[in-house]
Amino acid sequence: MDNTVTENQSTFCVDQQVVYPSQGVGIIKAIETKEFKNNKVLYYVIYLEVSDMTIMVPVEKAEDLGIRAIVPQDEAQKALDLIGEDYEPIPSDWKLRYQMNLDLLKKGSVTDIAAIVRSLYHRSKVKELPILERKLYDSALKLLEDEIAFSLQKSKEEVETMIFTRLEVK
Repeated sequence: MDNTVTENQSTFCVDQQVVYPSQGVGIIKAIETKEFKNNKVLYYVIYLEVSDMTIMVPVEKAEDLGIRAIVPQDEAQKALDLIGEDYEPIPSDWKLRYQMNLDLLKKGSVTDIAAIVRSLYHRSKVKELPILERKLYDSALKLLEDEIAFSLQKSKEEVETMIFTRLEVK
């Protein structure tokens, strides 16, 4: 199959930056056809810088996995603004809270991820987070920093400062 056919069958293109929820920001290095169970399957070859890993995702499964393009600047700005806003109190039962936030992370929109960071950051100020929740917070924060940095074309350090400045407002 030649490259033009492959590009037309896929949502994303080579060299495009994408977000893979719970994995991080990646770049599509290639779109390849591979043989799988006697079928030709089209795959995105995605390099994830955060874990220095290259993964192959079937093009037809990409949407189900929540893979999406990096958000435009205005959406990245909205996510930053959300961090500084008031929020609804979250359940004190950490297992319920963890499941709610895990579901949000799987949905993977930048505002969902910002909401996770905001709620868990403020919760951690009240009481230390359980280990699983702490890991969830750390991954959500990293994902948020990466995507906003790519979207706004700023360094991760600048974005981290922007996030924590807004979190400290409350």
